Amino acid sequence: MNSRKRLARIAGVLYLLVAIFSAFAYFVDKKVYVSGDAAATARNVVAHSGLVRAAVVADLVQATVWVFLAMALYLLLKHVHKSAASAMVVFVAIGAAITLLNAVFEFEGLRVATGAVHLAASGPAGSNGQVLLLLDTQHYGFLIAQIFFGLWLVPLGYLAYTSGMFPRVLGVLLVAGGACYLVGTFAAFLIPSSGQTINTVITIPSAIAEVCMVVYLLVIGVKTVEPDGLHRSPPLEPIKTP
Repeated sequence: MNSRKRLARIAGVLYLLVAIFSAFAYFVDKKVYVSGDAAATARNVVAHSGLVRAAVVADLVQATVWVFLAMALYLLLKHVHKSAASAMVVFVAIGAAITLLNAVFEFEGLRVATGAVHLAASGPAGSNGQVLLLLDTQHYGFLIAQIFFGLWLVPLGYLAYTSGMFPRVLGVLLVAGGACYLVGTFAAFLIPSSGQTINTVITIPSAIAEVCMVVYLLVIGVKTVEPDGLHRSPPLEPIKTP
């Protein structure tokens, strides 16, 4: 196995870890967070406190691994276009930082709900309101991080398209997936009545594109690209006549 294929497989494993941990954290958030209902949200957090703790750790892990994934892909693709590869890493670093900060709000919401933070003066209703406020902040922080979930896919898709190491259709899918993330984020903020539903539906192509990328990295790695000139046959020598 050549070094590029090995690096691609490492990136595939890292990408798979990001997908698994982020999916788990997202599942738990959907299970406990009830928009606009402080009592139900606080009740869910208490009932599933172990899951919430695991979700916080999952977010910490996936954000950290995401940075290493970007570094691996940078090493793999920087020769194609160094500026695009650098932009990809910057977008990931910003998105990961927001994700890590979101985990703090979720963990504080857990601490308030379970009584680890003393809020007796505000009463049960006030405590529940604090829990909802903290998880609201985490929820909308996730939507802001989603901007960078989309932005990093654009240079990645461009690099995949132009490198010759991946099918071009995969590069197109990644760029389209990045655009879907962005549209979904703005819909969630601009259309309060149905924005969340639009965001859920429109980001399905994004998930498909990323799953395809993970599978390709793990199964194929990268296509072998021969340097110019190596694939050509040498010119024939002219036949000399006596």
